[in-house]
Amino acid sequence: CGGPPRYLNRLLANRAGDLQRVEIISVNPLDDTFTNPELKDSFFINSLFASSFVRSSIGNGAASYIPIFLNEMPRLFDENILPLDAALIQVSPPDRHGYCSLGISVEATRAAVRNAKKVFAQINRHMPRVHGDTFIHIDKIDAYVEYDEPLIELNEFRRQTQIERTIGRRVAELIEDQSTLQLGIGPIPNSILDCLNHHRELSIATEVLSDGVIPLLESGVVTNRYKTFHPGKTTCTFILGTRKLYDFVNDNPNILALDVTMTNDPAQIRRNPRMCAINSALEIDLTGQICADSLGTMQYSGVGGQLDFMRGAGLSYHGKPIITIPSQTSKGVSRIVNTLKQGAAVTTTRAHVHYVVTEYGVANLFGKNCQQRAKALIEIAHPNHREALERAAFKRFKALY
Repeated sequence: CGGPPRYLNRLLANRAGDLQRVEIISVNPLDDTFTNPELKDSFFINSLFASSFVRSSIGNGAASYIPIFLNEMPRLFDENILPLDAALIQVSPPDRHGYCSLGISVEATRAAVRNAKKVFAQINRHMPRVHGDTFIHIDKIDAYVEYDEPLIELNEFRRQTQIERTIGRRVAELIEDQSTLQLGIGPIPNSILDCLNHHRELSIATEVLSDGVIPLLESGVVTNRYKTFHPGKTTCTFILGTRKLYDFVNDNPNILALDVTMTNDPAQIRRNPRMCAINSALEIDLTGQICADSLGTMQYSGVGGQLDFMRGAGLSYHGKPIITIPSQTSKGVSRIVNTLKQGAAVTTTRAHVHYVVTEYGVANLFGKNCQQRAKALIEIAHPNHREALERAAFKRFKALY
């Protein structure tokens, strides 16, 4: 994810004239090295997530997307479903015992290293040495090059809108003291974190670790005392943010980057009491079906780990699976709809959805029938769209109560 060996990738791309239809397996492309249209005859990307750098290539057939839960990605390599001739990785310099660290990217990288016929590494002094399932001995690397360059940074600390701040405040009110949190990256997760300064004894067991958690860790709001999955430690499977975050996690024994089969296993997630899984959606229909990875037939992102954590939180003692969604798009189109767009993917089923939060309120759908769900969702829709949604709901369900 955040730690692609960009120098190795550039070296490979420079040989495009000698290569034809080389398959590139990527978890989440974060640059356009292999999606340059001029290289389409040399490289074909099979992506496990559709980032902005690969969407257009997927749309025109120069790349493709593999729908899969994040926790199952390592199986593709372990079971030889996607055979790997080579794994290109980026690591920290070896320590005095000869161990390099995968640093900010463990997820499926660990499985790729385990299964590839050859392992080629870029040793980069900018890669932090992160504790957990990150270590690989230099003897396990077939060839390496030492090349130092800054890591990819993602700075999501733009000024939050009033809508994002309101959603953040509403979600924070749902979070109890002693809860364990999973959040993503972006203005709404950051607004939630900003509202947690007066909470106590929180824990973090997440998929991605971002800059927003640093103040809560430094202030003692996050202690990780009440989690049961690696108590006392903040756990994640990849780290993506700014240089400040990368310096914070460097050789920090309280931060563990673990194999995604562990961090995203619903059976492990549910062990944490008061597990709050906070995820986002592109649109939601009146029964609670969540589309979070496509715009109609256009692949926008990926399944990722949303359902992994929604299910784990739903099974947790006093857990709360939470979906955040602004009530409408920037163009005034309602995100709460009667039915999803034609061709839209259902990322999270209606049976997995409990809490839905917009700037207009909170709807708890758990245990509600379809008519009750529709009524609850209409109440938190944008006022401009409520009348149309009510008419659609009456036509569909014959009653609202």
